[in-house]
Amino acid sequence: MPKILVLDDDQNIRDMLVIMLTREGYDVQAYGDPYKAMQGLRKETFDLIITDLKMPRMDGLEFLQRAKKIAPETVVILITAYASGETAVAAMKEGAFDYIEKDFRIEDLTKIIERALDARRECSEDALFRQEVTNAVSFGAMIGSSPEMVKIYAVINKIADTPVNVLILGESGTGKELVALAIHENSSRKDMPFMVINCGGIPESLLESELFGYMKGAFTGAHADKPGLFEVARGGTIFLDEIADLPPLLQVKLLRVTQEKAFRRVGGTEDIRVDVRIISATNKDLHQRVHEGRFREDLYYRLNVIPIHIPPLRERKDDIPILTRHFIEKYSRQFGKKIQNISTYALELLVDYPFPGNIRELENIIERSIALEASSIILPENLVLSNGATRFEAPGAGIDIPPEGIHLNRELARVEKAYIDAALEKTSGSRKMAADLLNITLDSLHYRIDKLSNKAS
Repeated sequence: MPKILVLDDDQNIRDMLVIMLTREGYDVQAYGDPYKAMQGLRKETFDLIITDLKMPRMDGLEFLQRAKKIAPETVVILITAYASGETAVAAMKEGAFDYIEKDFRIEDLTKIIERALDARRECSEDALFRQEVTNAVSFGAMIGSSPEMVKIYAVINKIADTPVNVLILGESGTGKELVALAIHENSSRKDMPFMVINCGGIPESLLESELFGYMKGAFTGAHADKPGLFEVARGGTIFLDEIADLPPLLQVKLLRVTQEKAFRRVGGTEDIRVDVRIISATNKDLHQRVHEGRFREDLYYRLNVIPIHIPPLRERKDDIPILTRHFIEKYSRQFGKKIQNISTYALELLVDYPFPGNIRELENIIERSIALEASSIILPENLVLSNGATRFEAPGAGIDIPPEGIHLNRELARVEKAYIDAALEKTSGSRKMAADLLNITLDSLHYRIDKLSNKAS
């Protein structure tokens, strides 16, 4: 049973944490005085410390510093009134695992505790991330454990060692080339060439010679025979990305390759026979292009023997944390930095973000954050998202305090009471339903109601 030390000078919060964490199965020891907590830390071994940041005799950062000297292997979570970047940076520099805002839900705290205890068991946060990446359900270079990705892995496993052509469909940045590579590397062709060409990025005149090669003298500058990618890929796989952009003339030549396994070089008169598996991909509606007469129907069915659709990242949010940690490890190592974590709030921003650029955009965001980050953790304000609506906004932005000041506790209690009353009214007095509406536990609602009643009396 993991042992947790709770330190908070507020008796109500201490009691609540003890009740909640004990109910979650933890062995909890609570202290209201940091010096007594320090004595307890010297006498017993704790897996985790949860400490308030603001305390009268010794603040949470100082306690963190001292605790790390006594028990460096114990992980620490700070409870702070506001998750400000300055506070987070200071806490992470001193070795805190994470932080959480004071008005937390017990579900959020238990998630952080689970992650922290995982790190404790692995002895270091670096080891935790390596383990998470290693244990992630993956296939080849693809990483993801969502049901959608597991289905794709299963399809790849079934068809990889067959000769059928495959059409990969998905938005830009979803990893279509990685799927093609996984098919190739899990087939009997894995020791033969894997050639890639973007059909939409090369002019038609050059694309034909790139694909099929040319003979000496076929055009100005053709000083010698040159094999095309279909010859180079003989016995292996050719990946035709953005196949929807293939010009009509080359659609005819590609159809012949799919039907007869033969083609002619530009300027050539002899057929060249090849055994090549064709994997194509597009982010466009190829079936619609067939109806519009912009893509040959016979070629479409030749290429689309096995279709694989990769859903966008916004439809498989379960993969975002795993991918994020993979990219953190990748770019921390590449840039020689010691970025070991991403804050809970920053990760929530990523999970809620729609990612129009999919995995490629996520990788770019993490790469930029690692390059610019000065602390050991990625914070919300250091994430540069293209959608300004989801960008981190510091708590308190837009709030105007009058010159005479306010009574903060009274204002917070007033707002809290208003929400609780509204929830109870909406649920006809059902505390259980009101707690669900407010996204807190029933015990938490009881605690808040009792607290407000005591203040009123």
